[in-house]
Amino acid sequence: MSAATTPASSGLSHSPQLTDSHGRTIHDLRVSITDRCNYKCIYCRTGKAGAQYPELENEEYLHLIRLFVALGISKVRLTGGEPLLRRGVVELLQELAQLRTPAGKRLDLALTTNGHLLESLAGALKDAGLNRVTVSMDAVDAATFERITRVPGSFDEVLKGIRAARAQGLTPLKVNCVLLRGFNDDQIEGFVRFAREEDVVVRFIEFMPLEEERLWSPGMVVPLKEIVERIGRTMPLVDLAPREAGETARRYTFTDGAGEIGIIAPVSQAFCGACSRVRLTSDGKIRTCLFSQVEHDLYGRLRGGADDTELSAYIVRTVNGKEARHHIGEPGFLKPSRSMVHIGG
Repeated sequence: MSAATTPASSGLSHSPQLTDSHGRTIHDLRVSITDRCNYKCIYCRTGKAGAQYPELENEEYLHLIRLFVALGISKVRLTGGEPLLRRGVVELLQELAQLRTPAGKRLDLALTTNGHLLESLAGALKDAGLNRVTVSMDAVDAATFERITRVPGSFDEVLKGIRAARAQGLTPLKVNCVLLRGFNDDQIEGFVRFAREEDVVVRFIEFMPLEEERLWSPGMVVPLKEIVERIGRTMPLVDLAPREAGETARRYTFTDGAGEIGIIAPVSQAFCGACSRVRLTSDGKIRTCLFSQVEHDLYGRLRGGADDTELSAYIVRTVNGKEARHHIGEPGFLKPSRSMVHIGG
């Protein structure tokens, strides 16, 4: 077996489980493999700056991910930037699909993409071992969508990508829409129809202050309560139970059971108390929260000669210090040092 296919080993003697000082078990690792993106979405990027951080080699990402898996991570999501821009993403997934948790189970492998390159890659991603995909899509009419992405022709490419991924069985296929008042909040009802017609899970996300420019304000947030009320005027919603502890979305279906809507409400109804996530940036730094003010340089320690036992102990210490919650909207709130495109979703 190669190092990439052998069961992960941390070198630590304790039972493999990552927990923080607030009693939360951490089992979900989000790994950004690039901060490059082929879109210039108005709520995310200025449209002027490109990539700002280096990328690791695939073997380096695998080395770091194996350490997390040995400590109890069971779900790995590849993100960006736009991860499908990354050369070797299919090969990276093939290697990740060979990893096993300490209990001998396969990893739950997911990927978040803007969908522009998805049509041609969906089959290869599925064959490589990807379980499912989430597509970022912020409007269901072409004109609004392309005004947001600032890329002509983008809507048709994303729609084709969604349909190709669904045909390959990369399901449940989730479509994420970040709602901004005055930009795309008129799309809510259209997305309800889209969820039912395209057999996808549509998830509305409250706008968070993670953009490159100072665009965010509380008045731009469309809160969960308003979204539910607006959908309910068209078609009554029925609550669905969470699939697992720490699930970020409130889930709903309709009275006839066709279609699913999720609402992720980090601003109006924060879910920090059940957070199970930690992030690794494209340059190998651990972020314990989207809104962390401090980054923890795991890759720097690897390059500096630390062995796996030392690196694993560093991961344990870092996760133990995970923040209790974010402070969006509170006096003294500070945006993180990186915007979302440079952190990884």
